[in-house]
Amino acid sequence: MVAGLPRTLCGPFPQEPPPRYPSPMKTTHCRAADLEERWLLYDAREFPLGRMAATIAMNLMGKDRPTYTPSEKGGAHVVVIHGAQPRLSGTKSHSKIYKHYTGYVRGLREIPIEKVREKRPEEIVTLAVRRMLPKNRLGHDLLRRLKVYPAAEHPHGAQQPVKVDSLL
Repeated sequence: MVAGLPRTLCGPFPQEPPPRYPSPMKTTHCRAADLEERWLLYDAREFPLGRMAATIAMNLMGKDRPTYTPSEKGGAHVVVIHGAQPRLSGTKSHSKIYKHYTGYVRGLREIPIEKVREKRPEEIVTLAVRRMLPKNRLGHDLLRRLKVYPAAEHPHGAQQPVKVDSLL
């Protein structure tokens, strides 16, 4: 026996691994055509922007459902009202800066949130959700299911969206 090593490491190792038993759980794979369409309604004034965006991304992907399939669009359609007035915490309402790179030399662009609010107020919520979705074709398709409106009126009354009162 080697000094300092536990007794189990010094002895002979087992010849074969323990037998594997089949799992009693079956993996389900749901197609998007098999699932029902859900419509959810969020009010951007009620929830902090980041928490709301994370919950919306989960709803769009369908991760809040037991029928979640990573490669399918099984999530909900989401309507956000009052998208021009999202709730921001701390000093973000005047100090938040959006950055993107153009691809050219010295191409880092920094846009303060005040300019985004003037030009495209709905873009604040859309950007927050887009950056939480997968960066592939499926994520692009999921983002099409997000509808952001600057005021309380929206044209999706016929779909009867369910108002979300609390986050996950």
